[in-house]
Amino acid sequence: MKSFFKTIIASTLGALIALGVMSFVGGLIAAAVMAAAFGSASKPLVIVEPNTILSLKLDNPIVDRVTNNPVDMVKNFNFGSKSTAIGLNQLLLGIKAAAGDENIKGIYLDVSNLQAGIAVIEELRAALLDFKESGKFIVSYADGYGQGAYYLASVADKIYLHPLGNVDWRGLGAQALFYKGTLQKFGIEAEIFRHGKFKGAVEPFLYDRMSAENRSQILTFAGSIWEHLMAGIEAQRGISVKKQREAAGGLLLKDARSGITQGFVDELKYKDQMISDLAQLTQQPDNEPKLLHILDYAATAKNRQAGSKNKLAVLYAEGDIVMDGESGGIAGNELAGEIRKLRRDSAVKAVVLRINSPGGSALASDIIWREVDLLRQAKPVVVSMGNQAASGGYYIACPATKIVANPTTITGSIGVFGILFNAAKGAKDKLGITADAALTEPYADFASIFRPMKPVEKVFLQHSIENIYGVFVSHVAQGRAMNVGDVDAIAQGRVWSGIDAQRLKLVDELGGLQYAINLAADLAALTDYSPVEYPKAKGSVEVILEMFGAASARIFASPAQRLMESGVWRQLKQQHGTAQARLPCDIEFNY
Repeated sequence: MKSFFKTIIASTLGALIALGVMSFVGGLIAAAVMAAAFGSASKPLVIVEPNTILSLKLDNPIVDRVTNNPVDMVKNFNFGSKSTAIGLNQLLLGIKAAAGDENIKGIYLDVSNLQAGIAVIEELRAALLDFKESGKFIVSYADGYGQGAYYLASVADKIYLHPLGNVDWRGLGAQALFYKGTLQKFGIEAEIFRHGKFKGAVEPFLYDRMSAENRSQILTFAGSIWEHLMAGIEAQRGISVKKQREAAGGLLLKDARSGITQGFVDELKYKDQMISDLAQLTQQPDNEPKLLHILDYAATAKNRQAGSKNKLAVLYAEGDIVMDGESGGIAGNELAGEIRKLRRDSAVKAVVLRINSPGGSALASDIIWREVDLLRQAKPVVVSMGNQAASGGYYIACPATKIVANPTTITGSIGVFGILFNAAKGAKDKLGITADAALTEPYADFASIFRPMKPVEKVFLQHSIENIYGVFVSHVAQGRAMNVGDVDAIAQGRVWSGIDAQRLKLVDELGGLQYAINLAADLAALTDYSPVEYPKAKGSVEVILEMFGAASARIFASPAQRLMESGVWRQLKQQHGTAQARLPCDIEFNY
């Protein structure tokens, strides 16, 4: 009886604690959402005063799109966090509007903590070059310039640097992580099936370093990107490619002063001196320039956009391609449903599909491919490629009317692989777990992680990989009006830069999102239209419920559940036993 009461008391206390935690979390979410909603409702549109300078302080992660949902600020419980993302769509809108605004005299660019992929940087740079055509100034300041940040800043009329800062200039390097040792520690064996000598996506599970083929392809597209960056800097700063190579190869930019002697920087200034200069540029007294943050300005510019009955849809597809029900990324049937709606909407005259994806599930990719192909038969479809549109990301792009990539986009990777993990030894040796099965047929436990594969199963899975690869190549050949043999020669899982992809006819034209929008309008013969973004943002109530569910799941998850949802294990779970069209590896560049 004593133990019975102990159990009752413990259960009651546990329930009360859980209820208290859930109530606390719910209260935080509700309070933050209400504050954001009321704040948004009461915030007036910005009035741009004469002699205003548009401030591009880019110290938050830049993604293709943010929804501006009032609960974005509380996702993952980052209340007031400085890591809240900025949408590239907002930045491009603000820069374009500022070029024609007589009250905006110039742009102040602060890239001290730039967090963006190289293709996003490319698009921002192109927008700033267009802005300069208005005759207005751009000045750049940073505590220190990373390589991508300097490439962006190179469009400025003047580049300033903190006296103790530096310009990081040493060439591009790509680092990949390998999990072979991790699998060995857990007693897990990976069985690999692939088509394409360059399909290095399986290498992290096989080796502890890059294969010669994988290293070769990375050096090829990294070299293409590096050459493009140096050529752009030479065009804007007048520093020859030869001199840039010497600076990188000799680590000549060793301090702030060497930035000036090498021609990368114009002057060294402290922040207060920079602010004083901005005031003088616009003839403002008391060293107080009128600075207006671009996000505030872009919100005003968006509200002033003229409407039209003709819609040009901009559909965003960002993240890994996954089957419905899997966490994060681009869900196959969900995106396919969005595309189907756009096809049936007579007000939508053309579609720009913005892709930023390393690929993922081959089946989910094919589900999306089918709807893109049907859409193309009904109205013009232009694909705009972001930082990456590779493997499955290219799969869903290939049927488009036109494909537009940035010069620095990572694309191609036309190949397929499959992985099965055998954890029998690890389960037994590490955890004392063994498995047994009662089967009605010999292969009923196919893809079990508790036994090695049988020879006939290996033949079965390799046939599936070859079949999917053949379909992939035929889709590309059909969409790009190429011969299957010619596609196969440049496929094999190989990755290309946007520049090389255009040369190989995998891409039609080079440009950013705005270029793709203009091209789609031309293809649809539209002179009067309104760009409309999809998918539509979810309502606040729906997002709150999703967040509350996710929060409760994280709070009450067991340590084992938390481990299984961690990055590496989640990737293993998603890839186990399913055909994948995915980038060679998770590559980190030192941009």
